[in-house]
Amino acid sequence: MDNISQKNHIMHAASFDNTWREPLSILLGIGRAAGADFIEFFLQRGNYLSALIENGQVTAINPALSLGAGVRVFKGKEDCYVSTNDLSFKGLKIILEKALNIHALNLEHNRIIPEINLEPLRDYVEIKEKSNWLAQCSSVRELCDSLMQMNLAQQKSTKHLQSATTNGFRDWQEVLVASSEGIFARDIRLNQSLSTQVFCEDGAHRTSSHIRSGDAANPNFFRKINTQEISEKLAESSGHMLHADFISSGNYPVILANQFGGVIFHEACGHLLETTAIQRNSTPFLDKKGEKIAHENLTAWDEGSWENGFGSIDMDDEGMPAQKTLLIENGILRNFLCDRAGHLLTGHPRTGSGRRQNYTFAPASRMRNTYIAHGNYSKEDMFSSIDKGIYCKKLGGGSVGSTGDFNFAVEEAWLIENGKVTKPVKGATLIGQAPEVMQRISMSGNDLEISAGFCGSVSGSVYVTVGQPHIKVDSITVGGR
Repeated sequence: MDNISQKNHIMHAASFDNTWREPLSILLGIGRAAGADFIEFFLQRGNYLSALIENGQVTAINPALSLGAGVRVFKGKEDCYVSTNDLSFKGLKIILEKALNIHALNLEHNRIIPEINLEPLRDYVEIKEKSNWLAQCSSVRELCDSLMQMNLAQQKSTKHLQSATTNGFRDWQEVLVASSEGIFARDIRLNQSLSTQVFCEDGAHRTSSHIRSGDAANPNFFRKINTQEISEKLAESSGHMLHADFISSGNYPVILANQFGGVIFHEACGHLLETTAIQRNSTPFLDKKGEKIAHENLTAWDEGSWENGFGSIDMDDEGMPAQKTLLIENGILRNFLCDRAGHLLTGHPRTGSGRRQNYTFAPASRMRNTYIAHGNYSKEDMFSSIDKGIYCKKLGGGSVGSTGDFNFAVEEAWLIENGKVTKPVKGATLIGQAPEVMQRISMSGNDLEISAGFCGSVSGSVYVTVGQPHIKVDSITVGGR
């Protein structure tokens, strides 16, 4: 071991290129020689920038650089994870030894250490021409100018405005995965997002409205923002809701709008289809694969790659290429989302869903671009099927319990009366239990759209896409006054 440490390993500090092959293959060999069943290194560097505009003033600019690595070691079905900011050979060897020690593994003196034969560098940076993405992104001044333009447009177009807030960020990451199974793969990810919010007040009437958009893989994202369209949508939504009457609580048939309406499926059902939920025995779908768990109208997917989808990845954080995973087909549960640890502990096949926020987290099974598939109905078909119900045009925040109990605030809601959308109502909260509600999704529209989102779980916060067409839920509890 000491002779190996003293060898002069030269790895390029500016890029995770082929110079990392030899030192990583040696370290992986040390882990295998010590008795580990599987070893995986994850290297990551990040370049982050965000800005905040409040009422026409730049109030915060936050740049951040990061660099680090983690090693995960499996012995049987047990695994451990150790991370560091020291990317020298010595630093990586130290975290490997710590991980081996956790498993009570040590390299015997004079033991022959075989290098692991890694695959030729699978370089998505070259394959997808990503090497110039960071240089092509908006500068700090361009970012602030774009956000300021949006903020000023909100102030100009929104009536009874009390405050307007606009923020945006760019998150660039380069990652490298090397494992004792021979994986050696590199990628660059680029996620950018804009969020803008208005608060309005007129006497005793108050309301707020927000819009978020996001993109992966487009360095020109902030240069392409349609300021006028976004500000007009915000002004229209807040204008409708400011003087709306409060809704009466009760059970109603509900139509959920497309795009961000998919957040309920993500939160209340999607998390229950991750193998981390099986590992904790906290999903009602534990042994339901192949069984009917939803209305026959419902089909749902989770895709690793969707053009410009906020949750898109070319490979997951275990080096597995992105896949398209059928979750539910005509109401039948077909697959769970599964990472390496989930496969070992549950037996379900891996789906390229091992994800993490950064190098300080071990990967876990996570959603990517998750959506309910389109159906054949138009919005008019759905509205005309309801005598009295609620149209949830825009959802706000919510919470979900471990078994699928959920409640979500509705930011913009409308009454449906005799098949027609009539007047706005506020104060609505959707309350339900995912396994029950999924049996009541009786109509899916032909207008699938997606929206950017964030997802927090055991491996940190990751970027995701939620989506659906307009859908009809035959009955759901709506909280109000």
